[in-house]
Amino acid sequence: MMMRSLVLVCLWLAVSLPAWAQAAGNTALDANAAYMAKDWPKAEQLYQSLAQSQADNSRNWYRLGICLHQTGKNDKAIEAFQKAKTLGAAAQNVEFGLAEVFASTGDKDSALQHLAEAVKQGYALPDQMTTDSDLQSVRTDPRFVPLLEQARHNEKPCASTPENRQFDFWEGDWDVVTTPDGVAAGTSHIERVIGDCVIWENWSSLGSSYTGKSYNTYNSDLKRWEQFWVDNVGGMVHFYGHLTDGTMNFFTDEIPQPDGTKVQRHLQFFNQGPDKVRPDKVRQFSQMSSDGGKTWTTEYDFTYNRKK
Repeated sequence: MMMRSLVLVCLWLAVSLPAWAQAAGNTALDANAAYMAKDWPKAEQLYQSLAQSQADNSRNWYRLGICLHQTGKNDKAIEAFQKAKTLGAAAQNVEFGLAEVFASTGDKDSALQHLAEAVKQGYALPDQMTTDSDLQSVRTDPRFVPLLEQARHNEKPCASTPENRQFDFWEGDWDVVTTPDGVAAGTSHIERVIGDCVIWENWSSLGSSYTGKSYNTYNSDLKRWEQFWVDNVGGMVHFYGHLTDGTMNFFTDEIPQPDGTKVQRHLQFFNQGPDKVRPDKVRQFSQMSSDGGKTWTTEYDFTYNRKK
């Protein structure tokens, strides 16, 4: 009975919509289809209609600007882009559109000015900057190079932020042994992922089915490194800390245990070189305290040997 009522309501809404609303919906669908197909004359006509009927829709004005530029109506394209910007369209997209318009008309100074504003606002498509035919005239200008670099930084900010690169020495494929006796303990594959913002550890123990992963990232808001460890037995540990004198120091809060005690952990990673960027060895040393950090006992001590 309830399903039948919902169907009836939907049917009522469909037939009761004003004709202009149904027409606008159809026009929007047709406009989007033409835009995606790069049928610029048809898309221009449809978005011109939408911009008139929905004058406060920034997306319609922005796409109209693209269509007008593609059909060679650059003066009108500039007006459409400016209207879109006034209505709140993403500044980085509008500024890039304006850069394309001015570059295609030979006004390099204006093109570079708008391109600079685009990357300042977060434009992050460097590949488009190097392949867009409209920008061909400005790519040889020395002012273009730093703008391209900024766009690359916008695309992958962690890749060029020094703090995010502090733990790169742990990246790689490793055979892991106990310290100092050298008994094989496991293997680990560690790589940079998610735009180089995360150091992702993949651990597998030898002699058991135990596996785990850790996600390590620099928290720019709290100005510290954080690690989230998870494993295949339901464990999860949250560490936080800093790089100090070449050593990554992580701590946990005091975590309640089943027996009523509270345990704090101190996890350290020592870059043992000789290459400080890609060392042959890294030591991972874990300690724990149940008395508020007054005394510490070793939990494990591993040496990571880089696979050749």
